Amino acid sequence: MKTSKPMSKKNIFLIIVLFFLVLTGFRFGWLFYHEPPDHPQAEQGVVDLTDWDFTDDQAITLDGMWEFYPNEFIAPNSDTSDEEMEYISVPGDWSNHQENQSAYGYGTYRVNILLPDGKQSLYGIRMKSATSAGAVYIDGELMMESGTPAKNVDQAEGTRFPLSTIFPTESKEIELMIHASNYEIPFWGGLDQSLKIGTENAILSEDNRPLILQIVVGAIFLLHSLYAFSIYLLGKGKYLKEILFFGVMLLVHGLSILIYYDTPLQLPLDIIWYYKLVYFLYVSTLFSLLIFFKHMFHIKSGVYSLLLSLYIFIVIGEMVVPFDYFIYLGMVVAIFYILSIIFLFTKTIKIIRNNVSLEAIFILFFITAFTSHVNWHIFRNLGMVNAPYYPFDMFISIVIIALLLFNRHIRVAQINEQQTEELQQADEKKDEFLANTSHELRNPLHGIMNIAQSVLDDKDEHLSDKNKENLNLLVNVGQRMSFTLNDLLDVTRLKEHRITLDRTNVDLRIVARVVLDMIRFMVSGKDIRFKLDIPVDFPKVHADENRLIQILFNLLHNAVKYTNNGTITLSADHKNKMAAIYVKDTGVGMNKETLNRVFQPYRQEDSGITSIGGGTGLGLNICKQFVELHGGEISAESTLGQGSVLSFTLPLAPRPADKSEAVASTDIENKFSDIGAEPPMPHKMDAIAKEDQTKLLIVDDDTVNLKVLKTMLDSEYDVFTATSGEKALDLIYDGEWDLVIADVMMPHMSGYELTQVLRNQFTISELPILLLTARHQVEDINTGFLAGANDYVVKPVEAMELKARVRALTSLKQSIREQLRIEAAWLQSQIRPHFLFNTFNTIASLSEFDTDRMIKLLNEFGNYLRRSFDVNNTESFTSLESELDLTKSYLYIEKERFGDRLNIKWDIEDGVDVHLPPLTIQPLVENAVRHGVLKKSNGGTVTIRVTDQSTHVEIAIKDEGVGMEQEAIRKILDDHPHHLSGIGVTNTNKRLKKLYGKGLEIDSEPGIGTTVRFQIPKKK
Repeated sequence: MKTSKPMSKKNIFLIIVLFFLVLTGFRFGWLFYHEPPDHPQAEQGVVDLTDWDFTDDQAITLDGMWEFYPNEFIAPNSDTSDEEMEYISVPGDWSNHQENQSAYGYGTYRVNILLPDGKQSLYGIRMKSATSAGAVYIDGELMMESGTPAKNVDQAEGTRFPLSTIFPTESKEIELMIHASNYEIPFWGGLDQSLKIGTENAILSEDNRPLILQIVVGAIFLLHSLYAFSIYLLGKGKYLKEILFFGVMLLVHGLSILIYYDTPLQLPLDIIWYYKLVYFLYVSTLFSLLIFFKHMFHIKSGVYSLLLSLYIFIVIGEMVVPFDYFIYLGMVVAIFYILSIIFLFTKTIKIIRNNVSLEAIFILFFITAFTSHVNWHIFRNLGMVNAPYYPFDMFISIVIIALLLFNRHIRVAQINEQQTEELQQADEKKDEFLANTSHELRNPLHGIMNIAQSVLDDKDEHLSDKNKENLNLLVNVGQRMSFTLNDLLDVTRLKEHRITLDRTNVDLRIVARVVLDMIRFMVSGKDIRFKLDIPVDFPKVHADENRLIQILFNLLHNAVKYTNNGTITLSADHKNKMAAIYVKDTGVGMNKETLNRVFQPYRQEDSGITSIGGGTGLGLNICKQFVELHGGEISAESTLGQGSVLSFTLPLAPRPADKSEAVASTDIENKFSDIGAEPPMPHKMDAIAKEDQTKLLIVDDDTVNLKVLKTMLDSEYDVFTATSGEKALDLIYDGEWDLVIADVMMPHMSGYELTQVLRNQFTISELPILLLTARHQVEDINTGFLAGANDYVVKPVEAMELKARVRALTSLKQSIREQLRIEAAWLQSQIRPHFLFNTFNTIASLSEFDTDRMIKLLNEFGNYLRRSFDVNNTESFTSLESELDLTKSYLYIEKERFGDRLNIKWDIEDGVDVHLPPLTIQPLVENAVRHGVLKKSNGGTVTIRVTDQSTHVEIAIKDEGVGMEQEAIRKILDDHPHHLSGIGVTNTNKRLKKLYGKGLEIDSEPGIGTTVRFQIPKKK
């Protein structure tokens, strides 16, 4: 709080003086209250209290002239007439009564006390301290001892603690004798503090009141220091340094209160280190005040360097300077004190003059109170005043600082409230901006990704490996950015409470398998093994399936992010109607700091900790919110360098209310199962007979869905169904299909896994696959395409959309099938003119010298032409016998032409009966003859081998020709149109793959020869 008008120096000094007067008035009031009443003083070693009326309210001092025996320990109750005795003032320094005028030495104090007659039987004596050791005797009996007084330094042990004793007496006169010694303190010696006598209650009161007061005040200071440190630590040290040094000041001054005056805290230190500690605490109190002042008002001054140097000099001096020279160190302390007080006053006055603030005025009051406290402390040590501990100067100082900090707190709270409102408005605008930006970025982002992917997929584009790598990186970055945009949209919806859960009974194991399939396709370049440890009979959970997929995907993606190699395990158990799901990885792990903030939004570790950079740190926060929406909890455990475990809970699906309900549910399920069950697969030849019909295979574990889909498509297609991926594979391998429609969510084998298995044997044109998915997120769709799907439809399925996509995919399959058939027929019909010309020349030449061979050649040539133009060439299958007959005719013609350059070897196993695509063997044999053995000047041998295996028939064509390089083999087996120079081999390979899922195998070595083999599966 600031005022508009500056304050004059005169007014400032007036405030200081008035406050000093107020503090001094309090101090004098304290002294007056504790000033003992006028009472007899000790004179020539005797205190006459015979007429004194002792009360329980107050004790009186034994000040005055005592007997003193320097350098002697007089035995109690002994004759002292022969001893050298002097009178000494108590309290006071004995230096003038010792040899060499030194504070060091020993001696005996003695006083006789005359008591009133029969008015009191219990008395007490209190001695604050003796410099530095003392033993108190009353009527010859040792009553109390401070340290160990002795005649030499080796036996003496000094200390400085207050002592008191209670003693009974019926005597009218008592002898009080004190043995004292000092070999530690060089400045003063003897009884430097007053001794008091009084009733038992008065002495106990003298003991307890200042002790309790010091403990209470010291505890208040220490507690406030604890509060200050707590506030500073809660602020993580980034601000409020003034609070830190305010706490330090309270701590050191609180300790000084507890170990000085009546010393409620008695430390096991000798008297020299005790005084050094007191010095250190008082100097540190002033220094911490200086630093507090500096940070409070952000003061930059060279005076601080000087004061810091003095402080360091004093602290080091206290540790290394002998105590005899502490008087010189005390001068440095005095300079430090004077400079500090002057600096504090001048700076505070300047601050007030420049800009009057309530804080500066509070600080001025604080410095004034502190100065008053230090001054009176000095007066007390010099023996100018004698009173119990006075707490109010420093207590007022702390109250002032507390008011100051309270005022600052109110101001900060007001500012924080205002800033909170502004931040909330900014946060709302930020969310709105992020949502709008996310929507606006989606289309151009997907455009960029699609263009990059199309360039990658275009085989006409001759890209270098580096450019391909860059384009792949572009697509991956785009996908990651797409995930980020989806996260931003979800966060916005969650904040606006626009997300509702569509809860159903979900099979956790099925969902887990699907999500693991999605993650597997996204992991590249990492040696990570995924493990699913969820029992098959695990109870269903009551959850939103889409959100459960999102939760698992984000947790597994996080595990992949933190794991370069090792194992990621997805497991679950259940207890008390809740399922607990665990995602465990063996990655880099997290430290405690990261673990504490792992579920906070926009928290993301740098790439030095995580194995992958990128992201916004929203994934786990979204998981947390979705889990809590389901009524569950999420937690994380981690050990740095060993891995992490992220777990969450979901409610289990409710069981049927009673047995009848369960039975009814089972009956309904069984009825649907009967309706939707797949019919038996027709015999292979039946499939051949129905080849003109478009055949669909629908795969879904839900029999109701199977029935619905079958009903949609049954009118136009020949529809078959399977309730699992394994059953679907059996059907697919046993027949020819135009389209497979598979649900993503299936037990044992998900739709992604089924697609991947089929793609290992069928291309996307040979067997189209349409996936049904409940989610249309980028990661789901991308996973399907990466697995090899042709298209996808989002559930719930809309009939018109499904039929349109099925029609498009089946039309593609039918057109490709027709193209292969026509191409096979066209291949054989395109008999090269030079082949006909050469054959006729051979026939003509044979007519002149061997008519039998001519007739045989004409018959084989006729058979060759008839089979080449056979209408059955457009059919799907022909017999092995027919295919070999065509091949034999062709080889007979070529043998007649080339004679010994061409040798034929037949290795046909007996009893082999199998059907295979027409024009399969002959094109391969022709390729072996023309491009193999005839390329060599001396020719070679072509071997045709047919072997019967347990599950298939293997056909191999081996030649001893020129052989091929691996690149040539790759081009022949490539489907790309630019590589169709060997169209017969390529066409045969494509047809075999389409029918059986496996094409040609070619082994070749340049200069040695080539072997081409393929397998025809036996009918199941």
